[in-house]
Amino acid sequence: MTTLMIQGTTSDAGKSTLVAALCRWLARRGVSVAPFKAQNMALNSAVTEDGGEIGRSTALQALACGIAAHSDMNPVLLKPQTDKGAQVIIRGQVLGNMEALDYHAYKATAREAVVEAWRALSSRYDIIIAEGAGSPAEINLRENDIANMGFAEEIDCPVLIVADIDRGGVFAHLVGTLDLLSESEQQRTRGFFINRFRGDIALLQGGLDWLEERTNKPVLGVLPYLHGLVLDAEDAVADSGDSDTGALKVVVPIFPRMSNHNDFDPLRLHPGVELIFVKMGQAWPAADLVILPGSKATRADLDFLRAQGWDKHIERHLRYGGKLLGICGGFQMLGDDIGDPDGLEGEPGGSPGLGWLSMQTRLMPGKQLRNVSGELLLDDGLTTTSIHGYEIHNGVTTGDAIMRPMLRLADGSADGVLDGAISDDGQIMGCYLHGLFDHGPAATAILHWAGLSSGRAAVDYDAHRQRDLDRLADMIEQHADTAGLLALLGLS
Repeated sequence: MTTLMIQGTTSDAGKSTLVAALCRWLARRGVSVAPFKAQNMALNSAVTEDGGEIGRSTALQALACGIAAHSDMNPVLLKPQTDKGAQVIIRGQVLGNMEALDYHAYKATAREAVVEAWRALSSRYDIIIAEGAGSPAEINLRENDIANMGFAEEIDCPVLIVADIDRGGVFAHLVGTLDLLSESEQQRTRGFFINRFRGDIALLQGGLDWLEERTNKPVLGVLPYLHGLVLDAEDAVADSGDSDTGALKVVVPIFPRMSNHNDFDPLRLHPGVELIFVKMGQAWPAADLVILPGSKATRADLDFLRAQGWDKHIERHLRYGGKLLGICGGFQMLGDDIGDPDGLEGEPGGSPGLGWLSMQTRLMPGKQLRNVSGELLLDDGLTTTSIHGYEIHNGVTTGDAIMRPMLRLADGSADGVLDGAISDDGQIMGCYLHGLFDHGPAATAILHWAGLSSGRAAVDYDAHRQRDLDRLADMIEQHADTAGLLALLGLS
């Protein structure tokens, strides 16, 4: 049993990508390998085979290993609901909501769940590639740390530190991080990776030599900037991709607690779609389709939408014949009201919805977590298209609107279970299913409903993920000290 941990000098330094790359590289060599992230803070999550919930990036790393995602891979998941509080998920299941200071005190208890999950995972796989969170040099978070060096010290594993050269100051990041670690933490740090390099490596060599002489630690790889790489992210919303002239304009407003924005990654790759994310204070662009995304604080994000005046823009969009789609929390916003009597997402109470679908939503304890498949019901249900995805929500929605559902999902019964709603005029629809655009035929059907006339087929995002994971493994083969990595892992 061997664990290697990847930590970063900053958030978004490339930890998740490097772990995915190492996992796919080892899996291609026939190694029994699994990812692990002790603690993650993210609003992008995935449903596991054991009915739990983990960070989306860790699920992607499991895919890189060729194995099913399991809640042991990410035993602590924090889903922010306010600037000071988050929903705490332990080994895949909701523990409750905590303020930041309360959770900081709880970390000593959370450590036990982290170690138990790591031991369970280690009993099933030969190699564990663990990922840190943020930076190990965040002094204010060192006490009871379970995300970075605290975990590495607990299980006694070697650490590699990665830094992003595209940000600038890469040598200061690496040396400064190392200097702020304790003596034992410095000793367990076995080397560095430099990520997202562009240009001639010869121009960097002097700095690499200085770094190795200064720290007495090797640089195990200078990884190139991979253009066009689109992989599931933890939180950062990526820019739109390239599109054809006259592409279908799809507008997605960004909420403060928007969740699972990776729903839109396949649209970034579609040449017939121009994907536009609208942020606070930006002008509202013309659109063919508006999509209201998922939310971890639906009532608060609905208040934000109204404060921005976006509801008025969407009303005008609908008057001119545009289409509107709601996903999960965005679907709940389309109804008449949203009730949260137990305060699952904030202060207990209720909020009026946008009123565009005749339905009501109540948030209830007991989160729905499942991977599902079924059929997309368009054209009055006469034409069906296969679809698959996942559900992560607390809401139960009732009302007249759901008598014309958007989906029929398989549940083992002959008729299946109906989900979502389509307005009588066919202009508005929504559902609880995430991953609507991942499957090519379903994405094509939805975009055709939205007005896409282009003959360009939707991207098979599942196949795209696999190709990009192989690109990462190729990058390790070509640009990393693979002999050094194998020796560090005790492999020949």
